[in-house]
This record gives sequence, C-alpha cells and structure tokens, in this order.
Amino acid sequence: MASEISRLCTVHALPNKHDRPIYLDRERDGIVDGTMMRSLLPVMVLGALLMSTFSGFGSSGTPSPLDRQLIAAAEQGDPDGVRRALGKGASIDARDSRQRTALMAAVQSNHVAAAKALIEAGADVNAKDEINDSPYLLAGARGYLEILNLTLAHGADLKSTNRYGGTALIPAAERGHVETVRTLIAAGVDVDHVNKLGWTALLEAIILGDGGRRHVEIVRLLLDAGASADLADRDGVTPLQHARRRGYHEIEQLLTAAGAR
Repeated sequence: MASEISRLCTVHALPNKHDRPIYLDRERDGIVDGTMMRSLLPVMVLGALLMSTFSGFGSSGTPSPLDRQLIAAAEQGDPDGVRRALGKGASIDARDSRQRTALMAAVQSNHVAAAKALIEAGADVNAKDEINDSPYLLAGARGYLEILNLTLAHGADLKSTNRYGGTALIPAAERGHVETVRTLIAAGVDVDHVNKLGWTALLEAIILGDGGRRHVEIVRLLLDAGASADLADRDGVTPLQHARRRGYHEIEQLLTAAGAR
C-alpha cells in the first residue's frame, strides 16, 4: 500500500516562474498544479488504499494462468503468443493487478503488432486501468500514432477522459505530438474541452510547451480547427497573455492573427 501511495502522490515541481507551482506526476501521463494537488491528495490516498485492498482482482476475479499468459505475451510484444493464448481460451479483456488488460500492456510499450492482434480480435480500446487510462487515451497521450489509428478505427470514445479530466488531445498538444494532434482533430475530439486544471489543449500547449517548432504548429492546428483563442484559464489568464509572458513570439503572432485579446 505504501508503494501505491508513493507512486500516486510523489510529484516533481516544474520550473515555472510566471505561474503557481505545476507538478508532473511520476507516471508522466498528467499534470497537477499546486492548488489542485492539495485538493486531490485525500482522493489519491483513498484510491491507493482501495487499490491495495482489491489488488489482483479484475472484472471477473483473479486472472487465470491463460489470462496471465496473454497479458505477458502482450507486454513482451509477441503477437503470435497473443494469438496462441486467445486460441486456448484466454479472456481478451482479463485484467492484471494494475487493472491493465493485455491491450493496455501492449500499448504501454508501443508494441504495435501485439496491439493490432488484440484489437482485431475484439479487445476493448476504452477499457480503463487503475489510473483511469485506456489504450486509446494512452496512445494519444504518448503519440503512438499507429496504435491510435487502430483504436480510432475500432470504437475509441472521443469524449473519454484521463484522471485529470483531459481528452487524448490535451496531453498530445502539451507533449508536441503534431501528427497525433492532427489525427485527433480530424477524428472530431473537442478542441475546447477543459480539463480539471481549467486548461484547454491550446492553453496546455502554451503553458507546458517550449514555444518551439512543434508547439507552434500545434497551436496553428488548434486555431485552424476552431479552438477559442480567448478561452482563459481559471485565473482569467488568456492564451495570448501566457504566450507573451513566456516570450513565445510566433505563438503570440498566431493568436493575434486569430483575433485573440
């Protein structure tokens, strides 16, 4: 239990001279600001306690040896092993102690062939693990474009959100995954969705981006897709103000051209 609490609650402060503290969690799939961290901490600890209590139990109890074989094959990127385990009767959406399905295990290491074998066999691309990630959300957040396209072709829930209330588009924009952002916009993900921090994909690309070529292009893509150039964060700071504070001149020009104030 202690290790679960440590994994969930230990954070790293990011340098950010213009704003209140921002933290990146150890799973590196989300961010939390200082104010939200204090409010989320009791919930995170309770979640760790529950995970400790129910660890090892999936949707249908403890995974069978065949289910464990399937998850191991997926984790190792072995599509033939995946097919063998399924052929012997393994449950395709069985869960391990971290509530990962075999597909999630494959996605975490970007094992495209194993993921494809599972998805084509009917694996649930929206199945959430213990930290509220799904194969679709994780592929988007990490820029695993081949797997992302597979999930989109097999029923990905575009409105689903991670534990920070963000769609797949928001972390993709933050991390500079240009083609992933382009793909998610084309798929129809809401470009103005606001996460629990009060940030849109546009805000996160500016606040947590580096102002470089990739983030400039992402801002361009978001604005071209109709993202609001004036939708401020919960403190009333607009995308344009954030860009100016950071000296991101190209982004500032894009926002100004889009009518930002």
